[in-house]
Amino acid sequence: MKLIAIFNRDGGTFKTTDMEAYCARAEQAFRDGGHDIECRVVAGNEVVEAMEKVADTPGIDGLIAGGGDGTISAAAGIAWRSGLTLGIVPAGTMNLFARSLKLPLDIWQALEVLAEGEVLAVDIASANGRSFVHQFSAGLHSRMIRYRNKMTYASRLGKMRASARAALGVMFNPPVFEVEFNAEGKRGVRKVSAISVSNNEFGGDSLMYAESVTGGHLGFYTADALTPLGVARLTFDILRGRMTDNEAVTAVTVTELELHFPRAHKDIRCVMDGELLPMDPDVSLKIHAGELKVLVRQPQQPGIQVQAQEGQADAPAAL
Repeated sequence: MKLIAIFNRDGGTFKTTDMEAYCARAEQAFRDGGHDIECRVVAGNEVVEAMEKVADTPGIDGLIAGGGDGTISAAAGIAWRSGLTLGIVPAGTMNLFARSLKLPLDIWQALEVLAEGEVLAVDIASANGRSFVHQFSAGLHSRMIRYRNKMTYASRLGKMRASARAALGVMFNPPVFEVEFNAEGKRGVRKVSAISVSNNEFGGDSLMYAESVTGGHLGFYTADALTPLGVARLTFDILRGRMTDNEAVTAVTVTELELHFPRAHKDIRCVMDGELLPMDPDVSLKIHAGELKVLVRQPQQPGIQVQAQEGQADAPAAL
């Protein structure tokens, strides 16, 4: 394939990586795999524009994107809309989509796997037309991100500490709001503290990522209106990978979902793939089964166990 790689030099692991040496290794690995590749290292605020230029370049077969979850989410949306094959280099803190694809979390090992990988059609989801590869959430998670964004931190460890402080703040001040839903004809109204809609259902890991993104459905999770003690119990269950065992949590799978927030105000927020965004009073969510092409490990290659990077115990992605 003819590929262009966009690496976010401000993204996680890349901040402390010799990017000239990394690009040289990337070019060698992909050439050895029979590909033609050009590497471009850009600042974080230039990543989306750079990837959109790749999509507009004639004759390009694929985009290799390196960075954190935000970079990878944006790359997936661009690749999906343009029909490009996406290869991801997980250089962030959580690297949730990379975990779902069972890619190595080491940025150097990832090059070898992608260069020798195969193309797989996987699912991507959307909320009011905006794509996401991990989850859409409102309530506890969005309030936690909002609290964390008011703090200052300059490193991965600082981000983890800020996340922990923000999670504690949310525990003592949980949101409660009303939602009306239509889940493929099943309608209901609930007062909740959290909503999460995932690209395929979450597996049994405290980081709450899908074990497979080829199932063709959304995971729809709600947590009833919670007290501080209820939030603490939910957090405990998430940390032990047993979220759906919590008595306040309801979980179903659907292919389409309509949400309406009757008491929504202009300052309401949601989180999509880790990014805090304004939320409309009405949200339409869909799964787009098999519409995203990604590079994954060839089945016959020996598996490299996906390990959490040292110091990656970030606060769990709340509902």
